[in-house]
Amino acid sequence: MRICGIELTGSDAVVCLLHKDQGLFSLPDSRIRKLTLKKDPARADLQRFQKDLVQFLRDYKVERVVIKERLQKGKFAGGAISFKLEATIQLIAEPAIEVSLISATQIKSVLSANPLPIPFADTGLKQFQEAAFLTAYAGHFSD
Repeated sequence: MRICGIELTGSDAVVCLLHKDQGLFSLPDSRIRKLTLKKDPARADLQRFQKDLVQFLRDYKVERVVIKERLQKGKFAGGAISFKLEATIQLIAEPAIEVSLISATQIKSVLSANPLPIPFADTGLKQFQEAAFLTAYAGHFSD
């Protein structure tokens, strides 16, 4: 199964593809590391963002999208634009693409039960993609 892990930060959706086949993980090459929504987005901007993301998911034959859930309150609460991005992603109407949320607590639980097979530094991904990578990894172990 090919999963796209997404971390929402500000107006960016940082993405990481992770494929698991017969118990082995691989990181497919990707032309996109993040998608950005312009500041003060209008309805058309959100639709364009969703269209671009769906095209990316189709191009890479992604079966499932897992979004790292943000807190609604507190010091590390998500901003208004990131909640718009989350809703836009959740409303993807592609029958072949399942979209779900996973909390930081769930990610930590999966990582403690199933440690990463290699250190993140050895993946070849950019540092800003780490949370999206961990989200995709945890997505393979959650329902």
